[in-house]
Amino acid sequence: MRRRHRRLTTQADLDITAFLNLMIVLVPVLLLGMVFSQIRMIELNFPGMEAGQAPDAENFRLVVTVIPGGLEIADSERGLIEVLPVKEGIQDYQGLSAVLQQIKARMPDKTDVTLEVGPDVDYQTLVSVMDAVRAYPAVVAASVVSAELFPDVSLMDADEDRVLAERAQSGKGEGA
Repeated sequence: MRRRHRRLTTQADLDITAFLNLMIVLVPVLLLGMVFSQIRMIELNFPGMEAGQAPDAENFRLVVTVIPGGLEIADSERGLIEVLPVKEGIQDYQGLSAVLQQIKARMPDKTDVTLEVGPDVDYQTLVSVMDAVRAYPAVVAASVVSAELFPDVSLMDADEDRVLAERAQSGKGEGA
């Protein structure tokens, strides 16, 4: 007698727990990445005037020139305020912040600044100058916060042959 052996047929269960674990971790990470990219955006204004429009002479126009030789802080009306040459191959961001804090103390309502950037200035230097111009760390109630300086930043090109000017006065921030 012959026996017939039945083949056992079973249906395999689909195990998707590893995939679900991946999605549970991946979705929040992607959402957090989107939020950080929105926080790091910097709004820029490009200066320009319409044809026939003349600048108002009474307005204080703060201009920070960034060239490989150093930084210049100037006013459209009074001229050069401060010159900060490069120290040991590094721009003087702390000196820039100190001079701008003095200007902000005298003109608290002013929020705009124009960065005049030379063609040989690298991107990291430009971003560091923008950070120094926009805010500075201040201590309030025993905690460090970011205090506002000049958040409305405009960009313009400096001349290719621009060199660092001589120091205007012996004291710091005398022109503002």
